[in-house]
Amino acid sequence: MGFPKHLTSAIIRLELPKNDGGLILTKNLYLSCDPYMRSRMSRSTEGSYVDSFTPGSPISGNGVSRVLDSSLPGFKKGDLIWGVINWEEYSLIKDTSSLIKIQHIDVPLSYYTGILGMPGVTAYVGFYEICSPKKGDTVFVSAASGAVGQLVGQFAKLYGCYVVGSAGSKEKVDLLKNKFGFDEAFNYKEEQDLNAALKRYFPNGIDIYFENVGGKMLDEVLRNMRHHGRIAACGMITQYNLDQPEGIQNLFLIVAKRIRMEGFLVFDYCHLYPKFLEMILPLIHEGKITYVEDIVEGLENAPAALIGLYSGKNVGKQVVAIAHE
Repeated sequence: MGFPKHLTSAIIRLELPKNDGGLILTKNLYLSCDPYMRSRMSRSTEGSYVDSFTPGSPISGNGVSRVLDSSLPGFKKGDLIWGVINWEEYSLIKDTSSLIKIQHIDVPLSYYTGILGMPGVTAYVGFYEICSPKKGDTVFVSAASGAVGQLVGQFAKLYGCYVVGSAGSKEKVDLLKNKFGFDEAFNYKEEQDLNAALKRYFPNGIDIYFENVGGKMLDEVLRNMRHHGRIAACGMITQYNLDQPEGIQNLFLIVAKRIRMEGFLVFDYCHLYPKFLEMILPLIHEGKITYVEDIVEGLENAPAALIGLYSGKNVGKQVVAIAHE
C-alpha cells in the first residue's frame, strides 16, 4: 500500500440538490478524519471491515450536519445529526440508518466527530467493556494523544489507575502529562529500545494495554504484560501503510501469561451510546474530562488533513470545519 503522500481529489461545484421525496437534505458542518479510512483508499478490502472508496465519487465518513429539508419521518428542518455523510457541503441522504439526532447542544458540535461520537464510544467500550479495569491497575496507551487515546487515559485516571502513554513528539508528550493528566508519557521515536522504555515505566508489568498502533510496540508490550493482563485492540495505525505487515515474535506470551486480547469494532456497541452519554456529558460539564481537537478550515483542505494523520501531523482529534453554526 505504501504511505499516502497526497489524495488525487477535486472540488466539484454543483447546484444545490433538490429533495424530490424520500430523502433528507443536509448542510454539512464538520467532517471527521479517522485512521480506518486508510484501508478505504485501497482497491482490495481483504481483511478490512469497510468498503473501498469509489473513484469519482465523494469520500464518506463520520460528520455533523444540519437538516435543511426532510420528507422522511423522524427528521425535520433544523435537526442536528451526526453519522456517515459524504465529504461535500450539502448532501441528499436516503439511508438514515447510521444517523443519530443530536440532543445536547450545550457542547461544541465538533465534539460529535470525536469525544461524543465514534472515538468517544470506542474509548468507552474498549476500556470499560473489553479491559475490565480494576482500581490500581497499570495502564499503557499507545497513540495516546489521538482521538481515542486521550480519552482512554483520562478514563483510566478517573478509575484510579496508573497511566502511561506514548506519542510521537515532545509537544504530544507534554500534552499527555500536563493537560490530560497521564502519570507518565514518552516519545517512542526517541526510544532505541522499546522494551527498556516499558520496563522503566512499568517495573512490575502492565495490567491493561489499549492497542492503537500494532507492530513493534505490540511485540514489546507482550513481553511486559502481567499475568492475566487485558489488551483491547482498537487499531494498528503503524501497519496500515505497509505492503507486508510486521510479524509478532512474542505472541506465545498470550498463552504463557494467560493474557486476554480482544479486537473490537465500535459498530457492535451502538446500543451503549445512551449509557455512554449519561457518563461522559457530566464529566465534560464538570471539567473532569478535557478534549483537544485539531481543526482545519475548509473542504478544500480536507484531503491534506486526512493524509496528515498517517505521519502524525495532527495534535488531538483531526476535524475539518466546512461551516460554523
